[in-house]
Amino acid sequence: MTDMKTNAEMIGRDEINDLEAVLSVTTPDDGALAAAVESEFDTIFTWDYEKGSRPKLNRLYEKAKTSMWNAETDLDWSIEVDQEEVVRNNTIANPGLMNATADMTGTPFEKWGDKEWLEVGVESQNWMLSQFLHGEQGALVCTARIVESVPWIDAKYYAATQVMDEARHVEVFAKYIDTKLSGHYPVNAHLKMLLDDIIQDSRWDMTYLGMQIMVEGLALAAFGFIHQLTTEPLLKKMLRYVMSDEARHVAFGVLSLQDYYLELTQAELRERQEFAFEAAVRMRDRFLQQEVWERMGVPVKDAVEMVLKAPEREMFQTMLFSKIVPNCKKLGLLDAGDGWLRTKFGELGVIQFEHWADTGEEYEMFALANGEAPAA
Repeated sequence: MTDMKTNAEMIGRDEINDLEAVLSVTTPDDGALAAAVESEFDTIFTWDYEKGSRPKLNRLYEKAKTSMWNAETDLDWSIEVDQEEVVRNNTIANPGLMNATADMTGTPFEKWGDKEWLEVGVESQNWMLSQFLHGEQGALVCTARIVESVPWIDAKYYAATQVMDEARHVEVFAKYIDTKLSGHYPVNAHLKMLLDDIIQDSRWDMTYLGMQIMVEGLALAAFGFIHQLTTEPLLKKMLRYVMSDEARHVAFGVLSLQDYYLELTQAELRERQEFAFEAAVRMRDRFLQQEVWERMGVPVKDAVEMVLKAPEREMFQTMLFSKIVPNCKKLGLLDAGDGWLRTKFGELGVIQFEHWADTGEEYEMFALANGEAPAA
């Protein structure tokens, strides 16, 4: 067994919930249009071309081939999006969503009115969709790497379909932000650190674990949450299409890693547990929206502390892990060794999701129904 890493070694701080340490991690927007991440990994050729030797991956590949949709033609881009009206409608449909009815006495928001809260809602839309876009580009890059590095032909076949999916997701989020919203945000520092960590690790299964299980698992839950809350029809349909793809992507990770992790030593499994925990914390921290409060010109820590007290926010922060925890259990990571990851997920307050459905086979329920299916 490897020596146990400390929280400081894994996430850069001793206490998981040290808000000042979380908010101290920032990425200045320097206007650069490209960023390089150095990495080294093996490109693996396989001369075993037997299709279907891994039947579950083959089924996933066949499903992917018939589930493609076109971002240009399958979505109605003529729909007008009035962001302020969307914020108002979302607030009416989901009371308490904006925190505008909370007691603001003694806070920087004491004198805020509808105008300021409306602006927060608009900026939150811009921020959320921007981070989805950046995450999708991370998935695009990581899945292209999986095509190169995974040793099985069935996995290469499926990963190639996912590269196309991710390109479509980048395209659709970029178009929505550029044509329907009123601004964009740079990549959140916590998300960028996680993407860098995934890219820099040379082991092919760590690319799977970081992207397919952790990032895509969280994205699937987040998209589902926003899909349920939004009243904007174009975004709702767009997210429904993206979710149908994301469920397959997470299943790809579960089906690929399940047997492989049975072959690993306890020391190797501990490294995967630590990586999963680090990823979970970084993804939780990215959703604090500190960049929104900075743009609004209010004290960031005060704003974040206020937001975190809202029951709706606590539910959102927790529900993000509804796919990750059962998938980690399916892979044997939750209880490997001394159950270290179970303990850590308990500290994060998300262990209650361990009995929820994993995504190894669940992707079928996310498939587009006949009435939603893209045109042939």
